[in-house]
Amino acid sequence: MFAIVFCACTPGKKVSGIAMPTSMDILLADTALTGTHTGIYVYNPTTQKALYSHQSDKFFVPASNTKLFSCYAGMKYLGDSLTGLKYAMIGDTLVQLQPTGDPTFFHDDYKTNPVFNFLKNIKRRFSIDASNWKEEALGSGWAWNDYDELYMAERSPMPILGNATTFIATESKPGAEYSATIQTDALLNITSRSFMDSTKTKVQFKRDFSSNHFSLSGPGKGSTVKASIPFVTNGIESTVQILKAGLFNIEIQPKTNQTSADKHQHPDTTFNRNSAHSTWFSIHSQPTDSLLKPMMHYSDNFFAEQTLLMVSNEKLGYMNDGDIIDTLLKTDLKDLPQKPVWVDGSGLSRYNLFTPEDFVKLLEKMKDEFGIDRMKNILPTGGEGTLSSLYKTITGNIFAKTGTLSGQVALSGYLFAKSSNMLIFSILVNNHTNTATNVRKAIEKFVLDLWERN
Repeated sequence: MFAIVFCACTPGKKVSGIAMPTSMDILLADTALTGTHTGIYVYNPTTQKALYSHQSDKFFVPASNTKLFSCYAGMKYLGDSLTGLKYAMIGDTLVQLQPTGDPTFFHDDYKTNPVFNFLKNIKRRFSIDASNWKEEALGSGWAWNDYDELYMAERSPMPILGNATTFIATESKPGAEYSATIQTDALLNITSRSFMDSTKTKVQFKRDFSSNHFSLSGPGKGSTVKASIPFVTNGIESTVQILKAGLFNIEIQPKTNQTSADKHQHPDTTFNRNSAHSTWFSIHSQPTDSLLKPMMHYSDNFFAEQTLLMVSNEKLGYMNDGDIIDTLLKTDLKDLPQKPVWVDGSGLSRYNLFTPEDFVKLLEKMKDEFGIDRMKNILPTGGEGTLSSLYKTITGNIFAKTGTLSGQVALSGYLFAKSSNMLIFSILVNNHTNTATNVRKAIEKFVLDLWERN
């Protein structure tokens, strides 16, 4: 005889004296979660009691749920609008620029470009000093062979065009040579023409690992193919190269690039405090939430990385993930239930480790500090963004951040139950061997049951 024992923080209902499995028991028994490491924490902030808790104090790789922490930092320290650039006037002929890490500069998602308008309208020579850049282009624990995937665009002190370039390849007839062009003429000098490779099964754009040499291969079907690929930033150099191609008279100050050995030799927290400039000015680019909302709705890794770097620049005077993370964990986030291993801004790194209780505590802080209405605007609801195929029956009642890496699925957010009770929850699933879709569907059943019963 086999006995199945279900355990939960909240007991199930009894039928004829027999305890019935709770919705959490059913989730944990789902075949999609077989063999997984799963953490669940569901909390009612009104009663200050947990409804469900399973391994909620254990550590998990959270994937893009990490963006919730970057979002908190951005909401806390970036103000109402982003600082797109800092500048000082030097004499009658020179303007000195300081980059701030703003990723919206010449980004396709933004129709206005205050930084560009400023550069265009001031008829002076520009000198840019990026000595406040104390970071690497790629994050610790990122999958190196994803370097030319759009979701892993390089980090840089002054991004431009989202640090990616879009190619359109047109083939005149099947089997003929492809002619690859680029959407932005300013980048033509760092691209290369490519040719068809009939050994490939599909059309592919690729970039060399360490240089802006691009190639195109594919079977050839008389088609037009479009693709966006990150370019090598070389710190500030590619941005300056693009601006020069646009006829801007701009030069780089010496010692822009930092090596791994000297990246922690941080400048004074006030940029060029002892310089001859008496006044520094800021150019504001976009409303802060116009960055945070797409970052959370579409899980934009690039926006998340640059958000954390912008916070570092605002709070510390230079851009470095490790230092700003350490600072935040010792100050604003010192009351987390468990101290996380927080490595990057996006969650691309598998070195990140957080607990479900950490996420619930953070979401409660965000609600209390910024208001639930702002959180509802920034996070996607059912049928939107990364939740576009999920939770459609409770649209407007769930606002949550997804997370996905190979073998890892996460969901943390707010749930307004059928009775109007607000719940805060975090579900982290690690090491699954099923499909991410099946794991998400299992979690969806659990959340819908929570909505129905509470």
